[in-house]
Amino acid sequence: MRKKRWLIYISIMIFVVLLNVLAWNSRTFCDWYISHIFPLWVNTYGRLTGLLPFSVGEIMIVLGILLLAGTVVLGVLWIVALLIHRPVWKRIASFCKRYYAGFAWIFLGVCVVMTLNCFILYHASTFSEKYFSNLEGYEPGKEYTLDDLIRLRNFVVKECNALSLEMTRAEDGTIVYQGDMAETAKEAMRSLGEDYGNLSGFYPSPKPLLSSDFMSQQHMTGYYFPFSMEANYNNVMYIMNMPATFCHELAHLRGYIYEDEANFIAYLACVGSDDPMFQYAGYLSVLNYIDNDFYDAVGCNPDRYWQQVHILPQVREDNIFLTEEEWERIEDKAILDTEIVDAVSDSFTDATLKLNGVSDGMISYSRVVKLLLQYYDIYGYE
Repeated sequence: MRKKRWLIYISIMIFVVLLNVLAWNSRTFCDWYISHIFPLWVNTYGRLTGLLPFSVGEIMIVLGILLLAGTVVLGVLWIVALLIHRPVWKRIASFCKRYYAGFAWIFLGVCVVMTLNCFILYHASTFSEKYFSNLEGYEPGKEYTLDDLIRLRNFVVKECNALSLEMTRAEDGTIVYQGDMAETAKEAMRSLGEDYGNLSGFYPSPKPLLSSDFMSQQHMTGYYFPFSMEANYNNVMYIMNMPATFCHELAHLRGYIYEDEANFIAYLACVGSDDPMFQYAGYLSVLNYIDNDFYDAVGCNPDRYWQQVHILPQVREDNIFLTEEEWERIEDKAILDTEIVDAVSDSFTDATLKLNGVSDGMISYSRVVKLLLQYYDIYGYE
């Protein structure tokens, strides 16, 4: 019986390895998988976890940490048991052996889930290759000029400036939203699915994380959990980050795992919404990327920078990650230093992206600017 179990284990592991080899070498397979197989996990398992009001993935992470801690402790006990030949230690050694056998199966499960819900997705065609390649004006290798960047930047700034004046605000100037943000985000994504087929279908509601304070220390706005097929978000960040974050994480649930593509899809969903607050949030979500690229392009020259359309002070106030009050509250109760947490998080994310073939790591987030330039080159600004 034991031999049969390990034969099954090895067979599954070989299957996982072969799937990864196939994914790295066949874009056609990855595209087919995202279109026909991946949606099944969202429509079944994602629906099930979506019924629960809390983040299942967050609980899984806590259990995973406890499991790893137990693995280390029991490893030490097992070594001691091997050195001390007494009945009680023999029983401990027997328990450790069973524990590690169970751990091996859990590890295999992690490999299967990460392959099916994450690794394969990194090797599919990009959003622009799938939907723009047959359109007139699409040039994948085109080098855009400073004038192109200026036009994009000024367009987004003007939209931000205008929409900032339409927002409902509290007495302290912060933006107030009365609608159902999760439903509006799902509707925006479904609407986008009418033009881009892979984005159609069922979407679970994004869920807030109990560990949002810790996420804030990592400067993270949201998280896609491949183990629970959930879109999760930081619920202490400033409200203007939420619409684009909701749509960004939901884009991952449609198989678009690259961060720049998820940023781009979130932008399209938000600015295409009928909700002015979502429109404003969409433009704000890309403003920093575009503005920073423009500032670098003019040689970090303030005089040249200020020759273009000015960003209104109100827009700069709205374009924040956390309010000062939230930062103070988080820093006061933080167990670990925020700079250390942020640095470790950045290093881990960068390494993970590079491991999956994203050669520029976290810099890839800013590639959304290139996607925006391509999009408006094809469709224009009107």
